[in-house]
Amino acid sequence: MTNQSPLIVLDGVERVFATETLETHALDGIDLEIASGEYVTIEGPSGCGKSTLLSVLGLLDEIDGGEYRLAGVPTTEIDAEERARLRNREIGFVFQSFNLIPEMSVLENVALPLVYRDGVGAGERRKRADEVLEQVGMAARADHRPNQLSGGQQQRVAIARALVGAPSLILADEPTGNLDHENGEQIMALLAELNRAGATLVTVTHNPEYAAHAGRRIAMLDGRLRTSAASAA
Repeated sequence: MTNQSPLIVLDGVERVFATETLETHALDGIDLEIASGEYVTIEGPSGCGKSTLLSVLGLLDEIDGGEYRLAGVPTTEIDAEERARLRNREIGFVFQSFNLIPEMSVLENVALPLVYRDGVGAGERRKRADEVLEQVGMAARADHRPNQLSGGQQQRVAIARALVGAPSLILADEPTGNLDHENGEQIMALLAELNRAGATLVTVTHNPEYAAHAGRRIAMLDGRLRTSAASAA
């Protein structure tokens, strides 16, 4: 762990999904701190709460109990509009399914988060998109459409989109899930490189080999954190 103040603080966080006959505690009293600059991976079987935890960290889902503070902001005390602004300013997302818009070029996809930033004009959006595409090795594909790219290339574009707003936190949910082993290794190596450059990174993965890239590995089971240890990598 770094010596900086925690970027993320979860204190007794609960997330409950209820039906008429069943109540499921997807998150059951989660206590967690993640410092700026850390690389943390969350592991566990399907249904253990990993993706729910990532959705909470990304302000895509609200909690039912406890407290979540992101960059010092108590997220349960702000309204939906401010949550959206905080998410756009502080968080970059990388999804298993890439989530690129097929009608847009690579550059337009990458620049899209900046459209929702006040005071960022078209010229600045293009400049920043060009910079992060260069960073992930995709500058030569800026004018291509997603369907003209391989899966590994699409995920690199998705990572560039996550980086374009200079977020405090990058969240990656099974970022290698739709890739073969070689491309998966390349994507994990790229994420590790971004972390070494200063990015705070939280990933969800089923793959212990990929989890070993992280500085700290957290295991989940039945909505609870089981272990939190330094990686052997």
